[in-house]
Amino acid sequence: MTSRRFFLKASAAAGGGLLLRAVLPLPAWAADAQADRLTAFIEVSPDGFVTIRSKNPEVGQGIKTMLPMVIAEELDIDWPHVRIEQAPLDPEVFGPQFAGGSMATPMNYMPMRRAGAVGRAMLVRAAAEQWGVSVTELRTQDGVVHHDPSGRSIGYGALASAAAAVPVPSPDSVTLKDPKDFRIIGRPIHGVDNPKIVTGQKLFGIDMVRPDMLIAVFEKCPVFGGKIASANVDAIKALPGIHDAFIVRGNGGRDPQGVADGVAILAKNWWVANTARQKLRITWDQGAAVHQSSRRFAEEAAQLSGRTPRTSLRHDGDPDGALKTAAHVVEANYAYPFLSHIPLEPQNCTAHWQDGKVTLWAPTQNPAPGRKLVAEALGIGQANVTVNMLRIGGGFGRRLRNDFMAEAAWISRQAGGVPVKLLWSRQDDVRHDFYRPAGFHFLRGGLDGSGKLIALTDHFVTFSRDGKLADSAGLNEYEFPAALVPNLSYGMSMMDLAAPTGPLRAPRSNALGFVFQSFVDELAEQAGQDPLAFRLAILGEPRVIRSSPGRPDPRADFDTGRMRAVLEKVAQVSDWSNRHTLPQRSGKGLAFYFSHMGYFAEVVQTTVSPAGDIKLDHVWTVGDVGSQIINPLNAVNQVQGAALDGLGAALGQAITIDGGRVMESNFDAVRPLRMDQVPPVEVHFLTTDHPPTGLGEPALPPVIPALCNAIFAATGKRIRTLPVDTGALRV
Repeated sequence: MTSRRFFLKASAAAGGGLLLRAVLPLPAWAADAQADRLTAFIEVSPDGFVTIRSKNPEVGQGIKTMLPMVIAEELDIDWPHVRIEQAPLDPEVFGPQFAGGSMATPMNYMPMRRAGAVGRAMLVRAAAEQWGVSVTELRTQDGVVHHDPSGRSIGYGALASAAAAVPVPSPDSVTLKDPKDFRIIGRPIHGVDNPKIVTGQKLFGIDMVRPDMLIAVFEKCPVFGGKIASANVDAIKALPGIHDAFIVRGNGGRDPQGVADGVAILAKNWWVANTARQKLRITWDQGAAVHQSSRRFAEEAAQLSGRTPRTSLRHDGDPDGALKTAAHVVEANYAYPFLSHIPLEPQNCTAHWQDGKVTLWAPTQNPAPGRKLVAEALGIGQANVTVNMLRIGGGFGRRLRNDFMAEAAWISRQAGGVPVKLLWSRQDDVRHDFYRPAGFHFLRGGLDGSGKLIALTDHFVTFSRDGKLADSAGLNEYEFPAALVPNLSYGMSMMDLAAPTGPLRAPRSNALGFVFQSFVDELAEQAGQDPLAFRLAILGEPRVIRSSPGRPDPRADFDTGRMRAVLEKVAQVSDWSNRHTLPQRSGKGLAFYFSHMGYFAEVVQTTVSPAGDIKLDHVWTVGDVGSQIINPLNAVNQVQGAALDGLGAALGQAITIDGGRVMESNFDAVRPLRMDQVPPVEVHFLTTDHPPTGLGEPALPPVIPALCNAIFAATGKRIRTLPVDTGALRV
């Protein structure tokens, strides 16, 4: 019997037609997600068009196209007859609505297939009743039901109203298509918003315009956690074109998502407001964070490295004993910086406070927590907060945090209920981020006489906030090569940090991949082995290493066979075995990584000039994300984007803290990859008998160590600190 959380409801649509509500369970491993159900609306109208509401935020990952493709496939409607709308925020109706963690595919693929299949079954049933034939005599194709024995056919639009009255079958009773019969899934399909984007139509948060709207800029303390003492707001209000200016007293406390202290300035256009901002004279109480700096963190980490780790994360065998008896011991210290998300669209939000309620138009990756945050900031119930999701001009995890929503709502209320669009500058975006945490690793590895890895230790020095591990600053006990080395220990010490941190594309993995895959390369060099063969030896025979003895968890369970397969494939496509024939100061580097249920191996080829300049020649990437690539066009885009994102971070990005504030402010200092730096990125997928998984993140972590290993192959110099110091590569 179908449970109450596993059902569909049908009703008549306005103007006639079928409106199908699908309520389906999440996978067992996702039982701890934000909600326990998934909802989609499908509307079949009398004209034969199908409207599918895409429930998750679109951040460039292609979800607004991909999820409807899955529904349309099983509904068996031809794609030109599909209309797609962005669903409103309503977790009670739609279930979890967020963009992060590469979770959209694993959470939604099978539920959305079943939703489409139920709709198809109901339309077939309506046709069978109308013609007085068995449903087994009918077939569908491209939005039409066919009865081949009589030659009759009828479109979905003509059946929609009758189908709304058909009993809804159990989702687990419907027959799904054989993948070999897919007509939409597996076909490269362009994004549904592409025509609007390239013609400059208004889709993004930064484009939002409301009647009588004012533009707001918001100056916050440059030192994290600072409080305002005074400001010349009267002088600012007297400037031409300024409608209002006022002090904002924060209510966030130590919560970096809460409204912070600052000064808001409102005008009819951003240029006037931001010009007035330059004339602000603010006295700040900077607080204790003024004593923190990147230099001091590095010094403290070095001091902590000589002590026993404060926390043991994992301890297998006798690492210290094995290192004492090892034939060779390799020691290396690795470090990586704080990073900013630097999306092209700065943070923004439009808010309108009216009659004790607020409506927001927000480019947020995580709208439900944003609504909760706004309600708390204003002291109202969540039912009085309406969030409209807009297309997002890049997020990479930054817009999983919703401080900009709370600020816009607060400013609109303080301004007397006028619609307000809060628009951050690029400087705001860089200096008030939720940063990828920096980190320091002090590693030792031991090899026996045959070159086998027998021991590995890592003393990881990271950050805490209010005595707890900072957001996205951890190291999992099952991080590779855990469970594959007999004597292994991971220990951790923490330093207090005032700067807020948070997830950045492939959180934790984007840094840990660099550390462990680079150190493995050092071990392979000491062992005198091919880096590929050395990795395959560590992986051993194909098997699944469980992260816990309880239920299987594909997010953490590690399949060595799947990783071996992508490694061997990337070696083949990159001509790895002939890497020694490259010209002088050119080299290839190899790395792999498992994250977000995806298995990726990558090879980077680079050439380093005598002046130390790095030319990215080529990238080969091979991924295993399961049995089905839903939209090949978008899949390739996601993998290429992830690889280029990682390369840009490795070559030109770091956030430096000094005096409790961020020193960088724009793309001149925090450099995304420039167009003339972009190499060809060749993408291959292995199809395996596993559920499909997401692609937004897992291709990023291995590209950074592959680059660093390639630089070593070209120059003989190891990269142990990011970003890459090209000056150290000069001849």
